[in-house]
Amino acid sequence: MSRSRTAILAALALVAGASGTALAVVPGDAGIAAVPCTVDYKVQNDWGTGFTANVTVTNNSAAKSSWAVKWSYAGNQKVTSAWSAKVTQSGTAVTAANESYNGTLATGASTSFGFQGTYSGSNALPTTFTLDGVTCNVDGGGPTDPGPTDPTDPGTPGTRVDNPYAGAKVYVNPEWSANAAAEPGGSRVSNQPTAVWLDRTAAINGANGKMGLRAHLDEALKQKGSGELVVQFVIYNLPGRDCAALASNGELGPTEIDKYKTQYIDPIKAIMADSKYAGLRIVNTVEIDSLPNLVTNTGSRVTATPQCDVMKANGNYQKGVGYALNKLGDVPNVYNYVDAGHHGWLGWDDNFAPSAALMKEAATTEGATVNDVHGFITNTANYSALKENNFSINDNVAGKSVRESKWVDWNRYVDELSYAQAFRNQLVTAGFNSNIGMLIDTSRNGWGGTARPAGPGATTSVDTYVDGGRYDRRLNTGNWCNQAGAGLGERPQAAPAAGIDAYVWVKPPGESDGASSAISNDEGKGFDRMCDPTYTGNPRNNNNMSGALANAPISGHWFSAQFQQLMQNAYPPLP
Repeated sequence: MSRSRTAILAALALVAGASGTALAVVPGDAGIAAVPCTVDYKVQNDWGTGFTANVTVTNNSAAKSSWAVKWSYAGNQKVTSAWSAKVTQSGTAVTAANESYNGTLATGASTSFGFQGTYSGSNALPTTFTLDGVTCNVDGGGPTDPGPTDPTDPGTPGTRVDNPYAGAKVYVNPEWSANAAAEPGGSRVSNQPTAVWLDRTAAINGANGKMGLRAHLDEALKQKGSGELVVQFVIYNLPGRDCAALASNGELGPTEIDKYKTQYIDPIKAIMADSKYAGLRIVNTVEIDSLPNLVTNTGSRVTATPQCDVMKANGNYQKGVGYALNKLGDVPNVYNYVDAGHHGWLGWDDNFAPSAALMKEAATTEGATVNDVHGFITNTANYSALKENNFSINDNVAGKSVRESKWVDWNRYVDELSYAQAFRNQLVTAGFNSNIGMLIDTSRNGWGGTARPAGPGATTSVDTYVDGGRYDRRLNTGNWCNQAGAGLGERPQAAPAAGIDAYVWVKPPGESDGASSAISNDEGKGFDRMCDPTYTGNPRNNNNMSGALANAPISGHWFSAQFQQLMQNAYPPLP
């Protein structure tokens, strides 16, 4: 249970009578003084040398366009980072001022912020707070606040549902929506739900003027209304991240697992566990492009990289994923979906079952259990077609199986739907719960437009048959960066097929996969030749051209030309 202190200016004003005696004004009397503010300070997580805290301030006086909360510590607590407020400290005195996006505080309205700190000795709760200079005195309620206990209260965590997307709206990220709406024709999709990527520690608080985790959750509460709402996040900051690529290398080195735990996962867990958000369905996509690399890009394989060998040897991918699942899985309204690659990565016999076994290993380390995994997600930020209708793995042409074509290359799957459904069965066989669900990222796998084949290819050879009929127009399924010719796929929807919880747009369309050329940045993101349109390839894409668009910015940054292409080639087509 978290420790808290609620600061309330006494509701009973004392009015001096003619004789000089104090007369209590009873509640409901027209003469009662208004309570100007309340401040609720809660320590969410304390590990002996550090802690995370959440502060909720309620303004009961005149509306404000900016605000500042102040308090002092009795001990040696030091604030090291914060989110949803600008927090500064001088000695023991702390000031938390609003960010640009949450300065408005209407009469009766509340806002929240959080922070992480260090200490030694005692971590005593502050006793006095002020809001814009007005003191909010401590009431007599004691140092603990158990929170709501009524099970019908929307703030009380409930039992997880089988499919969080069923019967629920899904959060529309206002920042992505604004980028999309600003594009010509973008209003046709700007109201679609997309995920929020927490791709470095600074993203928790909000980096470079963007909304942080708490700000998104607060906005999700506004969008929720009286119904159910899913809000989607990508947990993406493992040590030695993306060991087989460079465009999304992260901020943490291969050995920095402790930083990942205490500076990244712990603050995220503290915010998501705030009872304020208990009525939301929080869906986490956990660490894309991590565990599959340990299967396909290590050891004696021609696709191996030294970086992936390091991560396989130190086990920090499994430890990081397990720790994230354990901590985030403790929150009753959080649903964890682990990344499961895509059919063009794990669909081969020597990758399929070993990947499921490795995911089970990760899900049962660092205190995690399979119960912390609600499901898995495929095709995250990738381009694999949802369903290839013009050929199947069982077809034979000119005396050869489709599996022998250069495109399929002996894979057992030709599209994401068949792969996701089959991999789900393999995961259950590996030891995951039988009711796990799958998500498929359809944000960029529509492959529509004039290049979309209307029927099967010529039966001259197995290659002409497959290449003439396939929707996926990439040069190779190993091509993953800003693919030329791609289009928006199926719009997000719940329960579209057996075993599939939802089609989702986890990769926000229009956000780059990586820069076409080297661009200096402070986000830890390197230059990967697979994002260079002149690159002739490597063993991971069978030495094909990269198929990438030119003039792309670094990963995660807005790429207008890509967004326009995705709309033009959308399938189903846009109105």
